[in-house]
Amino acid sequence: VQLAESGGGLVQAGDSLRLSCAASGRAFNTYAMGWFRQAPGKERIFVAVISGRGSTTFYGDSVAGRFTISRDNAKNMVYLQMDSLKPEDTAVYYCAAGGSVHFKNPNQFDYWGQGTQVTVSS
Repeated sequence: VQLAESGGGLVQAGDSLRLSCAASGRAFNTYAMGWFRQAPGKERIFVAVISGRGSTTFYGDSVAGRFTISRDNAKNMVYLQMDSLKPEDTAVYYCAAGGSVHFKNPNQFDYWGQGTQVTVSS
């Protein structure tokens, strides 16, 4: 599976942004898909995950209620809608493919994109 993120950019606090992740390869709908982020000098942390069929989602505490993960299996796409953005959301955002919607550790995900930068100014 190859993954490619897009949609990052520079926005102001309170703005919205939607990230996209395009996947290539077979059996896309058998993978749970996750979003992670990594700020400079910090560890890569869990943001959100969605099950293969899109029926189950989980979110990190810092984004719950503001971010929404979704997927379109017909298009091999995963999305992260980010609303009410805060300066602390600034990071490189990565999408990843893994084996279970219950995975939250980056080490549990098998495939990664190259990342897209999101910068939120105050």
